[in-house]
Amino acid sequence: MSALTNENILNALRAVRDPDLHRDIVALNFVKEIKIEGKKVSFNIELTTPACPVKDEMKAQAEHAVREAIPEIEQLQVSMTASVSHRANMQAQPVLTGVKNTIAVASGKGGVGKSTVAVNLAVSLAREGASVGLIDCDIYGPSIPLMFNINEKPQLHNQKLLPLEKYGVKVMSIGFLIDSTQAVIWRGPMASGAVKQFMTDVDWGELDYLIFDLPPGTGDIQLTIVQQIPLTGAVIVTTPQEMSLADARRGMAMFQKVNVPILGVVENMSYFVSASGERENIFDNGGGKKVADQFSVPFLGEIPIFTKIRAGSDSGRPITDSEPQSEPAKIFGSIARNMAAQISINNFSKKSAPIEISLGSNNQ
Repeated sequence: MSALTNENILNALRAVRDPDLHRDIVALNFVKEIKIEGKKVSFNIELTTPACPVKDEMKAQAEHAVREAIPEIEQLQVSMTASVSHRANMQAQPVLTGVKNTIAVASGKGGVGKSTVAVNLAVSLAREGASVGLIDCDIYGPSIPLMFNINEKPQLHNQKLLPLEKYGVKVMSIGFLIDSTQAVIWRGPMASGAVKQFMTDVDWGELDYLIFDLPPGTGDIQLTIVQQIPLTGAVIVTTPQEMSLADARRGMAMFQKVNVPILGVVENMSYFVSASGERENIFDNGGGKKVADQFSVPFLGEIPIFTKIRAGSDSGRPITDSEPQSEPAKIFGSIARNMAAQISINNFSKKSAPIEISLGSNNQ
């Protein structure tokens, strides 16, 4: 009897384990569409994100496992696909019904390059094949129009605004709706209301990831977002020096208090490589890893000071699009994949309840 059967192929693939979810790919139901034609075999491995950091390794392990278990196979084709996972309560919410995962990119203080990180993570995910959106939540100082070099205004369709799109990312910002020289002089509730409208009155369609580029701090806008939707998680951006880390700790404590999972910490401006190739720790180094360890959350990676990262932000062409093979772009890509892996782990391991925030009996 031939060993070329679906059952034997599946048995062979049980040796391949997802290193993050700690189960074999058969038990995880990743193996799809097994086809046997004579001595030719093909099947798909459907991952929980196209930005899986071990995608190539898993494919190689699957090919090796099947060929070793069934040597009579003459031709083997393994295709890697993805269906992005989502939190159990995301699609039951009244807003953003087509969005699978919502990610806040935050910092305790300004000037740490948070928007640069948010933009390059969004572009990196889009380049991996994910459908991605980004909301500029900084009403008073919107930077996303400049960083994407978008000067148009969004159109209205079926009583909803259509987000603008560039580099594969759908984008919305208050900067698209007001004159670039106009100061936004609004009280907190008005700014929070604008962010709320970006969720309720914009047609985002179907998205794997929607990234919220938050303003610095822990104020009204942050609370508005966590009250409106069950955030998948938050990414904290810091620089290495203690002044930035102190504010990052406060931001992390805020998210923990309102039951938002922290996906990890990113250390920006981590180091500088001089023209001679020497590494200089201008703002110290290792603080991001230290604060991640302190809060028992993942450290997603460190980003160097690199002139082309700054230039890309100023010109509206993120380095992850303009020079995707450069070392800084690869670092952003690695951080995006680490973040996507952490989202998959969280979605798989726990079904979080909707967030309820108690502001105290004396607050309205």
